[in-house]
Amino acid sequence: MVDTGTEKILAEIRDATGWLTINQPERRNAISLEMWEGIQKAFDAFDAAEEVRSVVMTGAGDKAFTAGADISQFDKNRADADAAERYAKISREARETIIGFRKPVIAMIRGFCMGGGLGIAMTADLRIAAEGSVFGIPAARLGIAYDTINLMRLVSLVGPSRAKEILFTAKRYSPEEAQAMGLINQVVPADALEATVTEICAGMAINAPLSMEASKFTIDQLAKKRGDLDEAGIQAMVDRCFNSADYAEGRKAFMEKRTPTFTGQ
Repeated sequence: MVDTGTEKILAEIRDATGWLTINQPERRNAISLEMWEGIQKAFDAFDAAEEVRSVVMTGAGDKAFTAGADISQFDKNRADADAAERYAKISREARETIIGFRKPVIAMIRGFCMGGGLGIAMTADLRIAAEGSVFGIPAARLGIAYDTINLMRLVSLVGPSRAKEILFTAKRYSPEEAQAMGLINQVVPADALEATVTEICAGMAINAPLSMEASKFTIDQLAKKRGDLDEAGIQAMVDRCFNSADYAEGRKAFMEKRTPTFTGQ
């Protein structure tokens, strides 16, 4: 097990996958300040572990992926502007860590995935959901607005028109509807969810880490405005792959008609 500093964020490494569980099912896995800090520690550990090729985020139980921020802590952690800013800084840094994580991240979703919870799911690269899960952003019914990170991710997934529909209507969507608009990648029976995600991770574990890292970085850059692209960074990623031992191994394995053994070097 990875030490996250709190029993409400469980993290472990199984085979080549880091598994992170948001563990507060009695509050639909709402995330407190301490839990945000635990998420940061977990991802730092997964980043340092070279054997980890991908990370899965999920929520404990079958009621919710996560409800987002733990409102019960607002009096304590958002009592005034300074406290609110500290909370926002820590939660923002954790979300930015997930978005910028160099390895693939999968959100494994059961139950409700609404509002801030959906925002967290959108920090992942892939979203695999169980049948019967529920998606939506009820901001218009709460009188609140979501920050740039959440809305950039939403628009990049579903486009401006669908993003406006989701926000203006505050509608709840089925996983089938969410998949059709590009909000999630796949819908599977609830009893097949973990097996499906495990199989996806096993497939990625045999792929070249540098290639996946370069693809993730470049795709995320392409989602930005043209003038904001880190084109030098993209080219450096491409060059790194072509100069890698993994590229030589990939070519050799292809010619020898065998499965390559990649090391991330």
